[in-house]
Amino acid sequence: MSTLSGQLRSTGHDWRNPSTWHLRTRLVLVAMALLVAICGAIGLFSYASMDSFLTRQLDERLAQASRISSAAGRPQSGNPAGRPDPLEGRGQGIGTLIARVSDGAVSSAGFLDDDASRGSLSSADDQILLDLVPNSAPVDRTLSTGTYRLIAVTAPYGDTIVTGLPLAAKQNTLASLVWTMVVVSTGGLVVIGLAGTAMIRRTMKPLEQLSEVATKVSRLPLDAGEVALAVRVPPSAAHPGTEVGSVGYALNKMLDNVSNALEARQESEMKVRQFVADASHELRTPLTAIRGYTELMRMTEHFTPDGAKSLARVQSQSERMTTLVEDLLMLARLDEGQPVKVSDVDLTQLIIETVSDAKVMAPDHIWQLELPKEPVVVRGDATQLHQVLANLLSNARKHTPPGTTVATGMMRSADGSAVLTVTDDGGGIAPDFIDRVFARFARADASRKNPVTIPAAAPTAPTAEGTSGLGLSIVQSIVAAHGGSVSVTSRPGRTEFAVRLPAAP
Repeated sequence: MSTLSGQLRSTGHDWRNPSTWHLRTRLVLVAMALLVAICGAIGLFSYASMDSFLTRQLDERLAQASRISSAAGRPQSGNPAGRPDPLEGRGQGIGTLIARVSDGAVSSAGFLDDDASRGSLSSADDQILLDLVPNSAPVDRTLSTGTYRLIAVTAPYGDTIVTGLPLAAKQNTLASLVWTMVVVSTGGLVVIGLAGTAMIRRTMKPLEQLSEVATKVSRLPLDAGEVALAVRVPPSAAHPGTEVGSVGYALNKMLDNVSNALEARQESEMKVRQFVADASHELRTPLTAIRGYTELMRMTEHFTPDGAKSLARVQSQSERMTTLVEDLLMLARLDEGQPVKVSDVDLTQLIIETVSDAKVMAPDHIWQLELPKEPVVVRGDATQLHQVLANLLSNARKHTPPGTTVATGMMRSADGSAVLTVTDDGGGIAPDFIDRVFARFARADASRKNPVTIPAAAPTAPTAEGTSGLGLSIVQSIVAAHGGSVSVTSRPGRTEFAVRLPAAP
């Protein structure tokens, strides 16, 4: 069941709402990236197409203007030396540039200004015009008056006529196209992004429901106790007709199976607990009788030395059996969840008394106290808390050699809870056993598992006093019943058990 709980917990982690949000965000970003790429491709294609169209249109006008200027600059018949200004030819539009090149120099050059007046060019412009190759394709050049589309044509009468049209109109048209594409694309992306987000959110809603269910199940304590596994995926998200619905349907089936298994486990545990409680209760009477008759025989009968030794063994084993039965009965009661008899308990005074008893039982150990100046009071059962400390001290006494220092400390943590520690400087707990130290009937056989390092403060093979392997299980159960926790850290030379109890209100 703990493995199953871990699997569900990991499922809840993978499908939790933040992950679903990230998936939704990634989907929106991918869609937006695709749309941006498409809009960019359309924009580039539109720009290139418009530029090519405007260039062809401008070249046609330029060719027509070049024919007009060549005809207008033809020398008059009877006066071959006279050269009329080609800019004065009829049909030329505003902005048209015309220059005559003869004998390697610009003889006349100008352009029609906005008011149809003649504009002049600079000497730098003349040099640009002289660099043009006659009878070649039109080219773009930047002059002092702006950017022009120029063409140079050798006229039949020997002169080279340069004709140019301004590119401002073309550039303005392309700029308007770019801004139009940007505005329209941005608006479209915003609208599509909002609509896509809404659609993806609606599509991902079943996954969020699955995430919520898996997260709730992952937080349930499935490893022990009675578990009410009532959460299920809603029917709207568990329809096997879709991909997400198939997952929801399968998850519901799995939860049904888990619920049935948990109910069977709980029923089996209840039977075992009831059996242990009944058996422990029934064994108390005959054990009490055995101890009583043993004491009576020792006081009234005379035995040989071997008989007295055997009778002492009977009494010792009956006392050990009685202790084991009492431990089992206490664990059964704790498993049933019987309420704790709550009262104010002064842990400082409790520690002093319990450590004093331990000193009497084991004077060959060094017992130390590390207590605060002020009393530490918690709410709990004084008898059970005394047993917690007594069990921890007993383990430290039984599983460490004489001369070991055992320090019992008490402190308040930052959140106000009380922290009780029992620390010894023995050999430490075997690393392969420390994870099972609180398990019931857990024993570490030092002679087989770790012949060099003797486990400290942990159950081992039965010694002269005998251990049942229930002491630390009782500690954990009592602390859990008080709403606290117990932990252990160990290394050679230092083993510490820490009991944390909630602060008194």
